[in-house]
Amino acid sequence: MAIVSTQFLTKMHKQGQAFIKAVDNASFDIERGEFVAIVGSSGSGKTTLLNLIGCIDKPDNGMIIIDGTDVTDSMNANKLPAIRRQKIGYIFQDFNLLPILTGRENIIMPALLDSQKANEDYISSLAGLLGISDRLEHLPSELSGGQKQRVAIARALINRPVIILADEPTGNLDKKSADEIMTLLMEVNSQGNTILLVTHNEKYADMCGRTMRIEDGVLYDC
Repeated sequence: MAIVSTQFLTKMHKQGQAFIKAVDNASFDIERGEFVAIVGSSGSGKTTLLNLIGCIDKPDNGMIIIDGTDVTDSMNANKLPAIRRQKIGYIFQDFNLLPILTGRENIIMPALLDSQKANEDYISSLAGLLGISDRLEHLPSELSGGQKQRVAIARALINRPVIILADEPTGNLDKKSADEIMTLLMEVNSQGNTILLVTHNEKYADMCGRTMRIEDGVLYDC
């Protein structure tokens, strides 16, 4: 069974007096363990699509099923925060780390919000995998861009989500750091994690197992 399934997913945005379809009847499945890339130019709808799957935005039409749960049925309930914390790990282009918290505190925040005790062995394992074992007690202001994104990846993984959504995770990094982050995401995927990556970088998309393209809100298989 697909870990993520969308059916006729549509999202409208108002532009002046007109409405445009940022996402236009997108239907696709992502199987457990896949590494899927969505590529498209700026304004094509790729981030809107990711935000719909991540339950950050609400669709105007269609269905989103994550790990067997129809999350569109939960859009008006109090279930969404729990769904986001327990089923979805989100990696943002601009890191979204809390500046007053250390790397370790940022990593464990989703677990604390879910009233779970942080697993120290798992934190150590993630830090070792991502090469930040010696940076956990540093504030974000004391970290490089690549180190911040590594902390953000660990945070996305801390609750063992069923899918990781990565929105241009290399976009604010220099080429060396960006290549390193992409290599780490491939390693994370090799351990069985399902990843949906939004990128404009064709080279990184080619490193994924499957690529879809979105233009003017319309999603195509490549």
